[in-house]
Amino acid sequence: MKRVIVVGAGYGGLAAAVLLAKEGFSVTVIEKNTVPGGRARLWEEQGYRFDMGPSWYLMPEVFDRFFSLIGKKREDYLPIERLDPYYRVFFSPDEFVDITADLEKTKATFESFEPGGAEKLTRYLENARIKYETAVGEFLYRDYSSVFQFMNPTLMLKGAKLSIFESLDSLVSKYFHDHRAKKILEYAMVFLGNSPHNAPALYAMMSHIDLNLGVFFPRNGMWGLVEALMTLCREYGVTVHLGEEVRAIETDKKAARAVVTTRERYEADFVLVNADYAHAETDLLDERARSLDESYWRKKTYAPSMFIMYLGVKKRLERLRHHTLYFDRDWDRHFAQIFDQPMWPENPSFYVSVTSKTQHDVAPAGCENLFVLVPVACNLDDSDEVRAAYAEKIIGQVERIAGETIRDHIAVRRIFSGRDFAADYHARNGTALGLAHTLDQTAVFRPPRKSRKVKNLYYAGHYTHPGVGVPMVFIAAELAAQVIANPGK
Repeated sequence: MKRVIVVGAGYGGLAAAVLLAKEGFSVTVIEKNTVPGGRARLWEEQGYRFDMGPSWYLMPEVFDRFFSLIGKKREDYLPIERLDPYYRVFFSPDEFVDITADLEKTKATFESFEPGGAEKLTRYLENARIKYETAVGEFLYRDYSSVFQFMNPTLMLKGAKLSIFESLDSLVSKYFHDHRAKKILEYAMVFLGNSPHNAPALYAMMSHIDLNLGVFFPRNGMWGLVEALMTLCREYGVTVHLGEEVRAIETDKKAARAVVTTRERYEADFVLVNADYAHAETDLLDERARSLDESYWRKKTYAPSMFIMYLGVKKRLERLRHHTLYFDRDWDRHFAQIFDQPMWPENPSFYVSVTSKTQHDVAPAGCENLFVLVPVACNLDDSDEVRAAYAEKIIGQVERIAGETIRDHIAVRRIFSGRDFAADYHARNGTALGLAHTLDQTAVFRPPRKSRKVKNLYYAGHYTHPGVGVPMVFIAAELAAQVIANPGK
């Protein structure tokens, strides 16, 4: 049996490990943290449970496809339910709307924003659907090793429908003028690590994904997806070592020979890195084995970091929903304070997840678990004093939209920000998401899946095509497993 060593037990590493084990490889996964899941770890304290990272379950067909590849049914491992409402959006403490599973109600909401809003949304979603179906059918599930594969006549012809040379904000502005409508159609860019002014209009497909395909949630939260993958690892004989950090990838004669950790040296026929790509290239490999050197990484555009608070609150918060978004009127200023003039955002837009609205075992009776996320620039001063002061500021803003006091009822509090992303995940610059989805960092222009210097070294995860987001990471895992199992195809 050929030996594959997978570095990192995040979603991508575990999913690829299962797929490779199904193909008959002997697979060992090495994870530096004591809990699997990578950014999708679970944290528990005083009866409160928190998904530490990803919180949205979108594109359910991607996960169903993954389970079908190994001859399994997703529902046997991961029960899910459709949320309703999908999310609540606040534009001020006194104005909010619910985006629900009833698309006709959503159209009525857009009609209330501006005359003809319902018909405009219908046309916009049709445009988004075409982009999504073209992307899925033509390039999301394709592995690119050359720009010539991407720039082929057929794809370029269909690419015109993807509006890849237009910004998302420019496209949305052709349909809507009201700031509320535009924000609902553009907010997902925050989770892809970009500003709607810089993101290709291709990502209009995100509106099809949430408004047409729907927003779901696993019965045991996003941690439930980690549990499902760990169960599959056991079923297929994958060995997972936790609390063991990789120190080096040994190479000889342009091949990876072994992975050296804080405990062992594991000989390998293939190495698949699901850890931070920049960290692996610049810290784990000898200089002669690096495909992408320090100068490459310095030139890249990184997605934001995130200021996250996990709050266990000893009361119910009636105005918040499972997913709650707050968009400041001047959200362009927030984007500028991330990408153009890095600083702690003064009047930020933010996101709150309260999974206790859906899962009743993640907080004590009568209590809530809040995951509060503010996108922030990388490399900010992240001292204890700065964090504490910013936490008080953000708690005050959450209180304003909740319409009631929170700070006097907090039983559990934890802050996770740039320095934690760097320490726990070796994330370059403390980025939460890796590389931003700009035009020159999309598809073939993302870092390659296969090392250009080391013939049996491969990469998965959010740095590679197709990019950021849990569904994209699962697609990347499938592509990585394919190129390892079928190197000639």
